[in-house]
Amino acid sequence: MILIGHRGLAGLAPENTPASFRTAAAHGLSMVEFDVRLSRDGVPLVFHDDTLERTTTGAGPVADHHWAAIAGLDAGSWFAPAFAAEKVPSLEQVLRLCLELGLAVNMEIKPDPGRETATAEAALALALGLWPDGAPPPVVSSFHSACLEAARRAAPHWPRGLLAERLPADWLGQARRLDASALHLDHRFLEAGQVANARAAGLAVRAYTVNDPVRAALLREWGVAAIFSDYPHSS
Repeated sequence: MILIGHRGLAGLAPENTPASFRTAAAHGLSMVEFDVRLSRDGVPLVFHDDTLERTTTGAGPVADHHWAAIAGLDAGSWFAPAFAAEKVPSLEQVLRLCLELGLAVNMEIKPDPGRETATAEAALALALGLWPDGAPPPVVSSFHSACLEAARRAAPHWPRGLLAERLPADWLGQARRLDASALHLDHRFLEAGQVANARAAGLAVRAYTVNDPVRAALLREWGVAAIFSDYPHSS
């Protein structure tokens, strides 16, 4: 079972910052997950929340701010004073850093309402231009089917993960329609039979966000292919 660092390695460094990705690599992780959304002027950036308050010195919706303003914010002090120099990175910066560190990536498209297709198209266009042909392609995931449809059009050869909290009743139909190769599900609502059914249908199951080694061991027994975690010891 693969351990995927959640938002870099969010338990040990400020999430979705360069420090978080470097921390993941330093702890021997081979893959990280991060979130992509758009600034007001359409720049793909790596940030989870739809507003700036929780993890930066800024305020208000991300979508209301131009990239130049977001790039100047402190995105580390909230976590610890030692990370005060950390900034919100652009998608380009994160992809280049992951390539430098040898990290495989799961790129979650996290759009603002009405920007589902635009966010996916901008992120995929940039990623396709940067990612080397010989490197394992990024996994593209999203809660929004429009994002996965746009990703399929832009990069049909890149794997897609259907992201949901609970397994949808029509999960197989959705996965087939979106040509998804995996289901990304909240481990708290996951059952062994669901994992078995997904695997029988040829779909991998990846579970988020697992920070308990005992729970991780049970998920491994069920056949879960990977877990997303904030800590390097969780698997």
